[in-house]
Amino acid sequence: MTADEFDRPDPVFSADISKPTPEDAPQAQQAPAADTAKLEAEMADLKDRLLRALAETENVRRRADREREETAKYAVSGFARDMLPVADNLGRALAAVPAEARGKDPSVDALIAGIELTDRELRSVFERHGIRRVDPMGERFDHNFHQAMMEVDDPTKPPGTVVQVLQTGYVLRERLLRPAMVAVSKGGKAEPARPSATNNDIGHTVDTKA
Repeated sequence: MTADEFDRPDPVFSADISKPTPEDAPQAQQAPAADTAKLEAEMADLKDRLLRALAETENVRRRADREREETAKYAVSGFARDMLPVADNLGRALAAVPAEARGKDPSVDALIAGIELTDRELRSVFERHGIRRVDPMGERFDHNFHQAMMEVDDPTKPPGTVVQVLQTGYVLRERLLRPAMVAVSKGGKAEPARPSATNNDIGHTVDTKA
């Protein structure tokens, strides 16, 4: 190796690495900001979906609770409706007994007492389960509870007054089991008939789904 070669400096190899210029700096800052905005938008969308799902779940739970309560309250509707003819027949049996027949024969008196006891017990059972009679004699006709079977000329009664009850009706809580079959006056005095006691007891809105 000559002296000239010994004194010559070694070649320097530099990597071709481009340094960011001032013009590239804003682009480098914009990329993280765009990603953050995208993530925030996705989080907001997921939060909205979660809230909607929770609200729908709550609505389903409330509907299920209402349906369960309705089922519990009106589960006896079919059975109660089937028992109404029994109550009717007990009433007819008592109405068929002439007043002069009482007190003459102990066996007849015992039979009458047994029918009356059965009738009272059946009414008590009805009341415990929310079943009430609709007996609107003398009341204003109400299509929610009554079914008009005929019109009667009675000048002593205001128009639309129930002058005869052909068959008593029944309600189960707020639902109508059977309307009362009645005869209604055609006309007469202009004074109003006394308000329906049934309306005062359970309100003017009646559910007829039972």
